[in-house]
Amino acid sequence: MSGLFGNLDTGVKALTAQSRALETAGRNLANVNNPNYARQRILMGDRGTVMTAQGAQSLGVEALQVQQLRDTLLDRQVTREVSLTSSLAARRQAYGKVEAAVGQSIDRSAGASSAGGIAGAFGDFFSAVDAFATSPTDMGVRQVLLQKSAVLTDSLRQADTRLDQLQGDLTGQLDTDVGEVNTLLSTIATLNGRIGHLELNAPGSAADLRDQRQAALEQLATKLNFESRPSASAPGQVDVLVRATDDAEVPLVQLTAVTGPVTLAGSTLVAGDPATVISVTGGSIHGNIEARDSTTQTLRDQLDALSAQLVSAVNAAYNPTGATGDFFDATGTTAGTIALAGGLTATTLKASDGGAVGDNTLARAVAEIASRSFSTADGDGIDGTPAKYFAAIVGEFGAVASRVSDQYDDQVSIENIVRAQRDSVSGVSMDEELADLVKYQRSFQASSRFLQVIDELLDTVVNRLGA
Repeated sequence: MSGLFGNLDTGVKALTAQSRALETAGRNLANVNNPNYARQRILMGDRGTVMTAQGAQSLGVEALQVQQLRDTLLDRQVTREVSLTSSLAARRQAYGKVEAAVGQSIDRSAGASSAGGIAGAFGDFFSAVDAFATSPTDMGVRQVLLQKSAVLTDSLRQADTRLDQLQGDLTGQLDTDVGEVNTLLSTIATLNGRIGHLELNAPGSAADLRDQRQAALEQLATKLNFESRPSASAPGQVDVLVRATDDAEVPLVQLTAVTGPVTLAGSTLVAGDPATVISVTGGSIHGNIEARDSTTQTLRDQLDALSAQLVSAVNAAYNPTGATGDFFDATGTTAGTIALAGGLTATTLKASDGGAVGDNTLARAVAEIASRSFSTADGDGIDGTPAKYFAAIVGEFGAVASRVSDQYDDQVSIENIVRAQRDSVSGVSMDEELADLVKYQRSFQASSRFLQVIDELLDTVVNRLGA
């Protein structure tokens, strides 16, 4: 098309194209602080040419499409790093609660502090036994021994109760996380359907929905490790899958369908259709399972072994014949059940079995347990003295907590590096967008001026020619 009317049409199309470019730059600037937004740019192209009496004539410029600047490889890498970070964050948070539950100040480089807590209770107990052996007839010393013994048993029971409650809290958090996983899977499947519908004749046009889907995928990564890939049968849609314990693929989302909900049975996660046990290596679900079933349970088992050894050794020293009454309740052989024997009072405390006044045979035997080195190789429940064994298990926990904390710090740095790499592709740069805004503004003004000139020429031809 040539002539003034053809130029008018060309100017209108240029004005429309520059207007869309301005809208896109404005949208980018509006989302500069939106972490889930991938910047967009307008792709402009020639509408083609036609042959006229004056030769080949351009049909003008047009906005072909709005392109979303995303790197799918970086998106996948971000989700993987988010999953690892979330697992370590969950473990680190849980270990802080374990430290509080034990009621012991823990130096992660040197183990348990001897001031206060269970370590302090052990020291006070054996000090009170020493004092009793030295002054077996002193009623005040006897009262102190009973008091320190009660403090020790209470400390062990409270630690076990708190650890049990923490495991219950972690189980509740796991149930919540699994529910959120299923909700996110449904959201991703729904977004797949909406994207497929909107992009049926315009591939890549559903940019906002793609942003929402990526945000849902990254939120899913905070809960569970998974893999995502473009659907082979529907361009623009993604499939979400996990790995079974034998490394086989287990689909979670295929196109618009969620293939079986994720469920948790104990420490086993099941998903897919048919239901399959899956391998969990990342996300808060992995971190909380590790904290609940590994570290916390191991610490509880070790406290049980310490309590059982204490009850057995003290009762054997205090009641060697088995006929004159125990010091600890013989049925309380765990940290959660340890208690003083019923009827034990300052009056009934024994320093000896029927010896003369001042005889401290039994009291001295109990006191010697503080320095006795037990060995599991000899059939004992612990290795080392009771105080050293407790320091060892707390030190072991402290080392685990310290390692996880260091790993978390390193992982956060890695995640930030990967996010920065993605932001260099997908993130909005205010400098770049402001420069584009000025460029498109000038182009819009130039197109407007061009239309004004054509309008004036047409006015001359139509209204003034021959006047």
